[in-house]
Amino acid sequence: MRAVRQCSRSACDRAAVATLTYVYADSTVVLGPLSTTVEPHAYDLCDVHADRLTVPRGWDVVRLATEFKPASPSNDDLVALADAVREASRAKPQHAAPAQRPSSAAPAPVTHHLPEPLVDGEIGRRGHLRVLKGEGE
Repeated sequence: MRAVRQCSRSACDRAAVATLTYVYADSTVVLGPLSTTVEPHAYDLCDVHADRLTVPRGWDVVRLATEFKPASPSNDDLVALADAVREASRAKPQHAAPAQRPSSAAPAPVTHHLPEPLVDGEIGRRGHLRVLKGEGE
């Protein structure tokens, strides 16, 4: 499921609808539709901040779109959500007893998680590390 990206402006919790990039060599700011992937040197902006954009004196602004609207959920998003709900309903909940206060004489119970089954190509696991088969094995 596609996660909703938020506006890059601090203290703004609105959904991003536009991506802003700088072309320093040309003193130009480019504001366009929301990019499909997150770029490290670009800024995602909500509709309010995209409309109120100001740039340094002497810089040019190139607006690739004049109206920015949030993307509506796609069929892929709905299918991914349904799959996640099905998967969560199959998982067996592990109920642990609540931890006791530190001043209590009895220690909190220890819960053990069963290891995940090995996937194709794995020989074994230890913690978060996986041992994989080599080419000649």
